[in-house]
Amino acid sequence: MSNSFLEILNERGYLVADGAMGTSLFKRGLETGDAPELWNIDHPERVASVHQEFVDAGCDIVLTNSFGGNSYRLKLHNAQDRAFELAEAAARIARDVADKAGRRVFVGGSIGPSGELLEPNGPLTFEQARDAFAEQAEGLAQGGADFMWVETMSSREEVAAAVAGAAVAGLPVVATMTFDTAGRTMMGVTPEEAYNHIRSLAEPPIAIGANCGLGATENIVSVAAIGKIAAPDTIVVAKANCGVPEFKDGEFQYTGTPELMADYARLARDSGARIIGGCCGSDGVVMKAIVEALKGYAPKTIPEPLDVVRRLGPTTHLNEEEIAKREAGDEPKRRERRRRRGN
Repeated sequence: MSNSFLEILNERGYLVADGAMGTSLFKRGLETGDAPELWNIDHPERVASVHQEFVDAGCDIVLTNSFGGNSYRLKLHNAQDRAFELAEAAARIARDVADKAGRRVFVGGSIGPSGELLEPNGPLTFEQARDAFAEQAEGLAQGGADFMWVETMSSREEVAAAVAGAAVAGLPVVATMTFDTAGRTMMGVTPEEAYNHIRSLAEPPIAIGANCGLGATENIVSVAAIGKIAAPDTIVVAKANCGVPEFKDGEFQYTGTPELMADYARLARDSGARIIGGCCGSDGVVMKAIVEALKGYAPKTIPEPLDVVRRLGPTTHLNEEEIAKREAGDEPKRRERRRRRGN
């Protein structure tokens, strides 16, 4: 990343990324099924207001409104030929807000999944995916992004294609995957496997981590697993959903609270994360709580899954009973390892 980014990160120890773009746009009138990226042209002031909300909350990084802005996703809206245009517009909106902040705010060019399955699981080739991501990345770079932010990936093949495509823009890359199926991605990748795979790419990202998923507990358990094996020069990223969505009073509401997300942020620092943000359901109030929670906080040891569950609550597959069973199953293996060491 840029020297100024690394200088500020090393000086402060951490940076706060923003919250949710998608759910924030829904609050501003976006309808289910609409393409958020089209708002970069049709309603730029509404997109800018989301960035401003997060800047006002104290965030150091804002991500562009371009998550689904590749040609394959845009084809669903007959806008497949507008990927570069919409990406450039997304970055320009974020850049304008960031430059008026009165302090240094960085712009990450958001690159989400293609919406297609890559070979060998589907018809999309690595080269086709890479080229689509490269087109998007070049538009984001043209619009003023400081770095590319590949996020919410599930397969090894797609994250590799996205990182390769993002690198074409000549800017540093961040990459995060989503662990939401029994502690794995939808394609069965564990956090440890994800880290090792991404780290081994020809042009490895400078920051690697976990985003989205089933809420704060799931995210921290995944980030802690990465933190335990991450190389010292790797910047670990945590960007969790604000709880899980529940349909109440005619709309989806997230179960997390600012207080819970503040605790999540401190646990993220304990887990080794140096870039911490929110994902779905995280608004300016939540992000303000995260910003305040991290001020002056001294990271502690990496938490174990049971500690995370007790502080942030269980998930569908991760609770105290399940962890106790897992630990009981592991105890004979631990005894055997101690025996072999002569302990």
